[in-house]
Order: sequence, then C-alpha cells, then structure tokens
Amino acid sequence: MTETATTGIWHDTDRCYAAVSSRDARFDGRFITGVRTTGIYCRPSCPAITPKRGNVEFFATAAAAQARGFRACRRCLPDAVPGSPDWNVRADLAGRAMRLIAEGTVEREGVPGLARRLGYSERQLGRVLTAELGAGPLALARAHRAHAARLLIERSAMPLTDVAFAAGFASVRQFNDTIRAVFGLTPSDLRTRATSRQVGDTGTPAPVSGATLTLRLPLRPPFDGDGLLSFLAARAVTGVESATPARYTRTLRLPHGPGRITVEPATATAATETAHVPCELWLTDVRDLAGGVARVRRLLDLDADPVAVDDALRRDDALAPLVAARPGIRVPGAVDGPELVLRTMLGQQVSVAAARTAASRLAAELGENLPGETLPGDALTGDDRSGHDPAGDDPADGQGGTALLFPTASAVAEHATDVLRGPRTRIEAIRTVAGALASGDLDVHAGRDPDELRRDLLAQPGIGPWTADYVVMRALGRPDVLLDGDLALRTGSAAAGIDPAELPERALAWRPWRSYAGMHLWRSAATADRAVAPNDAANDAAANRTSAATLNARQDNRHRHTPRHLDRTRPVTDVQEGTP
Repeated sequence: MTETATTGIWHDTDRCYAAVSSRDARFDGRFITGVRTTGIYCRPSCPAITPKRGNVEFFATAAAAQARGFRACRRCLPDAVPGSPDWNVRADLAGRAMRLIAEGTVEREGVPGLARRLGYSERQLGRVLTAELGAGPLALARAHRAHAARLLIERSAMPLTDVAFAAGFASVRQFNDTIRAVFGLTPSDLRTRATSRQVGDTGTPAPVSGATLTLRLPLRPPFDGDGLLSFLAARAVTGVESATPARYTRTLRLPHGPGRITVEPATATAATETAHVPCELWLTDVRDLAGGVARVRRLLDLDADPVAVDDALRRDDALAPLVAARPGIRVPGAVDGPELVLRTMLGQQVSVAAARTAASRLAAELGENLPGETLPGDALTGDDRSGHDPAGDDPADGQGGTALLFPTASAVAEHATDVLRGPRTRIEAIRTVAGALASGDLDVHAGRDPDELRRDLLAQPGIGPWTADYVVMRALGRPDVLLDGDLALRTGSAAAGIDPAELPERALAWRPWRSYAGMHLWRSAATADRAVAPNDAANDAAANRTSAATLNARQDNRHRHTPRHLDRTRPVTDVQEGTP
C-alpha cells in the first residue's frame, strides 16, 4: 500500500477558470469560486454569467471563501455538492482534519479534541490548515454548521431555535449571524424561500429527538449503485442491516444516540440524470445530522471522482473492458471503524455467507435494540436464510427488520468467549482486539494516518497484512490499496488476462486508484465463477475456499517467517475467504 499526495486543484488558476467557463459539474466540490464584484462564492458549474477572469479567485473550501467575506450563491447552492475527493487521495493532516470536521468532531470535542485525535498541537493544526486550505479549524467547522443548519431549515419543520442548537451553534445569536453572513438571508427567510421542504402538511414542528429527514446526497456520475448495493447486501447482518434490489437500510451508533439510514443507490442511468442518492435519515438526536450524513457518504463513496478513476484505469488494455462494463465503480466504505475490524476478523478463513451468519449471531446475542423496537423472534437467530449469492452478486431479500445496533467493542471483549464459535485461539484474538478497541489502545476513525493505523493493526493478534490493508481501505476510504495476495482478486486478474504473478508490478500504473482496480478484479472473479458449469459449481466453490485458506496461510507465513498449520489449536493470523 502506498500513499499519494496531490496538490490542490485550486492552485491551478488556469484549469479552475476553464472549468468555470465550461460550467463543468465534475469540478463541483473540488474548489470554490469567489466573485469579487458581487461578493458571492459559487460552485464551478453555477449557471450564472461567467465572471471576467480578473474578478475571480479560487478557494479550497467554502470556509476559506467565507473568511474572505464572500457569501454563498443562492442560485447554485455551493455547499450542496459532493465533497472533494482530494481528502481521500491525500492522507496528509489537512485531508484527515477535513474528514473529522465533517463528522462534527469540533462541535463535540472542540478544537483541542480535533487536535488530539490528529496527534498535533492546536497551534500547529491551525497553522497547517490555514496555509493549506485558507481557513482554520473553527472557520471550517463553522461552514459545516451552516450547511447542517440549512438542511434542517429547509427539510424539517423544527423550530428555528431548536435548529440552532441541533446544528451545533452555541447560541441563537451566533446561528442568526452565521446564516445571514453565509447565505445573505435570515433563517426565517431561508425557510420561506425553500421550495424542496420534505415536511408534512400539518405544520407540526418536528421534535429535536426522533427526527426523520429526507435528503438528496449529491454525487459525481457515473455511479455504479447496483454493484455497491450487491456488495452491501451480500454482507448484510441480520437485524442490523437489510437490503432489497433497490434499497439498503442499516442502524448506526452515533455520538448522541442511535440512528438509522435508508438509501436507494441509483442505477448508472438514473445517477447520470439525477446526480444524487435519496437518503432517509432517522436520528434520536438531530445534533448527529452532520456525522450521520458524513458516514453515509463514506459508506457509498459519494465523494469519489469516477471520471478520473475510469480515465486512468481504462488505459490498461485488460481493465478497459471492465471499466466499460461497470463505469463509476465505487469502493464501499464503513460507518463504524471498530465494527469493521471485528467483522473482518469474523470473516477470516470462511466464506462471505458464513461470515455474515457469524456476525448476525453475534449481533443477536450482544446487540442492543433501538429505542422502542424489537425484531421478530426468527430474525434474531443469526441464520443466513436469504439465499443470496455469497460472491456478492444477488441482493439479500431485505425483509427482516433493522432494529439492532451492532455490539460495542466492550461487549464483544466481555462476552466473546461465551458467544463466539470456532478455534479457541481465534476467539481469543477477537476478544483481545475488541478489548484494545474498547480501551482506545486501538483507535480506528476517519482521521487516522493510514500508515500509522496499519502499523497499529498489525501489532494486534490475529491481524495480518490482508486484514490491515482491507480495514485501511474501507475505514479511511483509501483509493490506492491493492490486496494483491487476495485469492479472488488474483482469480479476477487471471480472468481479465493479467498474470497474477505480474499483478503487483503491473498495478503500479494504476496508482493512485488501485482500490478501484481491485473492485473491478473482484467483479471479474465473480463473473468467472458464474461461468462455471452448474454440476461443478459446488465442488469448485469448496475447492476455492480451501485454496483461499491455503494461499493466505502461506502468504502470512512469508510475512511472519513462522511455520504454522491451519488447525484449531494454532493462532489464526490473517486468513480470509478471498472476497471480503
């Protein structure tokens, strides 16, 4: 796994002005245009008359434009755009800080908490962010609060006083001043002008607790929503997640209370026309709005730049037909770092379906019900009865309820030996890692440095290179991770005409998008599996599982230089089923 740093596009004024002149929507979210003559800032695709070159300046963020005295354009709504893909491509301090600020860390923990999570002093953090992004952490957080407030003003009937505190403002006066400065309107005027409010006709204000918001999450087309939904459906934990051919629902643990999301990932055709994903977000506390939206965006990889990814990968003759067949492929992220670590460990040495059953059983035993909700008795067994394809190509039936929260790391650490099944040493490894997650000794969150997180993961028992890289790829949204030792990925590369032995060297040309290339190769492997004759499918599936365990055991031996056998008395270090 390598790290690739990029220079922000906002430094290239010629390229930025060309994007503004052509109203190129692909650059929305990549930079902000400030127009000196009007005092407003816009997205690159704003339909207004293109300003003269000498009257514009470009910023990395809306906060930087606001700090220079610009207000948001009422016509193009520059805050309602996909996030910048630069924060994922670049894993430097600025990129990691932006991900944490988007989750509401400053509102909950202040700038000292943000600096502590990033491992820097407050002064150093402020200096770096101001130099890199044109605004300090408080200004960046203020811009995110304004965006969250606008969503609540326009899409709920909450009293404006409640909106102020729900969005993270310290006072109503601060709320009023910020909204007026950013949008050029008072909060009441902004609500009056909103034409897309999603509220009932009764006019009854939505309560601060238990609010349901219907949102449109912007994205950059093309968007392979079908492939993303298939991936998530195949791994859906009973009671925690459910999926139908068109919809995905799951529960969330959020800082101020539980929540639940329902998204409808669009087909490639629909995404091109609408450029958004419908999302219904239920929150017990609306202060979690920004954090909940950030997690959904990360899960669906909505901030990706698919045009750049596809253009780079189709230059390889072997990948070109895969890109043409599935443009806009996404790398599924994660809504909860500790949950991802534990689920990945549960999936070692077993098939996807078996991993799903194990995780469902764990959730049934140790998960908590959402307030006022329970699941039917047969939904709590943890058995996998959906009948979907374990390779990830047929969505789960999605008929079960979603009323469970995935167990906390502390609950798993305390009860792992009672509820988990399998080799004793494997259970002990999961229990130890869960304890490290619960105590904070192993900290998995969106603001971690990739190399530092990988090192911390490898220091834990039961975690080897494959598991560490897989967690880094999904938890941090890293676009340049290639699991070149993965059996299914090697199978997919062979099916695409790439010699698996040459894969690591050939993949160097795919940087910084090797994670996306890996998704294409996994899909290629699934396609190859479907081509197997029906009479041989079961035998081949069993052989593949055995081969996966053997191959990865050998790989782990090479990394650890320690003889080992796959039996029930030796530690399981990093064995996975091939397709995560």
